[in-house]
Amino acid sequence: MKRASVRSSWWSVAVSVLAGACVALGSVGGSGRAAAAGLQGAPGEEYIAVACMGNLEYFRAHKYAWKAIGDKLGVKTSYIGPAEYDVPGQIAAFDQAIARKPKGIAVFGVEASLKPEIDKAVAAGIPVVTFSGDVPESKRSTFVGTNQHELGFFGGKKLAEILGGKGDVAILSIPGVSMFDTREQGYKDAFAASPGIKVVQTGDTKADTVTAINTAKAIMQRFPNLTAFACTDSTGGIAAATAIKEAGKVGQIKVVSMDRNSDVLELVKGGVVTGTVAQDDAAEMVWAMMVLFSRHHFEPLLSTNNRKANVSAEPENIFTSVSWVDKSNVQYFLDANKQYSK
Repeated sequence: MKRASVRSSWWSVAVSVLAGACVALGSVGGSGRAAAAGLQGAPGEEYIAVACMGNLEYFRAHKYAWKAIGDKLGVKTSYIGPAEYDVPGQIAAFDQAIARKPKGIAVFGVEASLKPEIDKAVAAGIPVVTFSGDVPESKRSTFVGTNQHELGFFGGKKLAEILGGKGDVAILSIPGVSMFDTREQGYKDAFAASPGIKVVQTGDTKADTVTAINTAKAIMQRFPNLTAFACTDSTGGIAAATAIKEAGKVGQIKVVSMDRNSDVLELVKGGVVTGTVAQDDAAEMVWAMMVLFSRHHFEPLLSTNNRKANVSAEPENIFTSVSWVDKSNVQYFLDANKQYSK
């Protein structure tokens, strides 16, 4: 499932070398220890991650992995930004990060309004990588995260298999938001290979659990023969599960959720949610660090001076993996979530 757009095969080789320093991250909580000789940062070398919504469980894996990879490489890491969805607050935190003159910044590219800060950092000689969300019009070097269309397409293929290629499906999403519209289209493109599947409605959850539950209930009343809910985020998955439980239709109506929040995973474990599509959230921070660290320690010699030549040997995009979580493997993800919370 992994895909990467790279400008240099040399960089890929360099990444594989650096990956040796990350061996212990391959199994969360594992006992492996990497030999990182020659891949250690300098004393005081700092890398800063800037995000918002830090109170969400989704970002615990990011925080955990950012610190873990920093420890492996012997560099200082910081994770800053507001706890809520507060982009102005994130921008203020970004400005503070620039003032600290770190060796690199990884930023959750949640909105295009981050572009001026990203460009400001790059102009100051600080490389920037976006993760989880992208600001492609900015001067960031690399985006690390999931291909949003692939998330929906992967979920759609799984659901089509579960339904045997036929049935009435409702999509729970947040229409008008690019990320979720792309995921929704991914579902629909996957369903195109199964003419027996009909999307009867897209329900707007407004990213609110109560609204989402009411939306799911209304769809079930309107379409009594509904066979499944396809969800573009965890809010939709939880809402669909709640509506199905209250209607006594667990097992009759299938649910494909997204993300690996513990509440969603518990519903998968209990058999209410059929499965969920998980993003490789921890790996995003590992690859983000690899890009930033390589800039200072083993950047490919694409030219005698890549900065002055205005060229980059770094990947433009690193698309991380997409995974299917169901009853067969859900406990491993629940255990990882506990590890992230320590």
